Amino acid sequence: MTPESLTRPVALITGASAGLGLALAHGLAERGWALIINARGADALKNAADALAARTDVVPLAGDVTDAEHRADLVDAVGELGRLDLLVNNASYLGPSPLQHLAATDLDELRRVYEVDVIAPVALTQALLPELTAAAGIVINLSSDAAVEAYEGWGGYGSAKAALDHASAVLAAEQPGLAVYAIDPGDLRTAMHQAAFPGEDISDRAEPASVVPAFLQLLDSRPASGRYRAAEFAPAVTS
Repeated sequence: MTPESLTRPVALITGASAGLGLALAHGLAERGWALIINARGADALKNAADALAARTDVVPLAGDVTDAEHRADLVDAVGELGRLDLLVNNASYLGPSPLQHLAATDLDELRRVYEVDVIAPVALTQALLPELTAAAGIVINLSSDAAVEAYEGWGGYGSAKAALDHASAVLAAEQPGLAVYAIDPGDLRTAMHQAAFPGEDISDRAEPASVVPAFLQLLDSRPASGRYRAAEFAPAVTS
C-alpha cells in the first residue's frame, strides 16, 4: 500500500474473486477506494487482484471466512491500513447442488450454510466494529429474495439469509453510528446461481456488473439502515 491510500476510503469485500464481489471491487476501484479482498481460491483471487491493481491499491487474502485465524488476518490487514469505511459480507454458500428439500437436508451441509452465511459475517463485523465505528462506516450484508419468499428447495440458504437480515437489523439498532444494510441484489448470472439450477440456461439473468451502479448509489445516498433491493436505487445497466 502507498501512504496515500491511508487517506482514501477503504473497503473489505469477502467473496471477491468472481461474481458480484469482484464487480463491486471494480466499481469501488474506479472511485479510488483502497481494497482488501477475500476468497477461498488463491489463484482466482490473485487474478482478481492483478486486474484491480491497475486502478487502485489492493490487498488480496485467500482463505475461508469461517476460519477464525483467517478472519484475524483480515482484521490485521485493516489495522495496517488504519481505517475501514465499508465492509461487504458477500461470501455465501448455497448448500448442495441440486438443492435439497428440508426433510432430506444433510445437516452437516446446513451447518456449513449457516457458518458461512450467518456466523462468519457476524464474527467479522464484531471484529471490525472499532474501525467501522471510527469511520462512521457502512456494513453491507448480501441478502436474497429467498430470505423473504418460500421457494421449494431453498430452505437452508433462504433461512440463513433471513437470519442475516435480522442480525443486520439488530446491529443497526445497537450501533446507530453505522449504516447497516441487508441488500437483495436480484437474480444474477453467477456460478452460485447456476449451481442452484444445474443444467439450466441462466443467460437471461443480469450480469453482476449491471447492479453495481445501484450499490454505488446506495453508498452515495446513505439511506436509513434497513433491508433493500438493489433495484430501488438505480435501474440495472443492461449487459
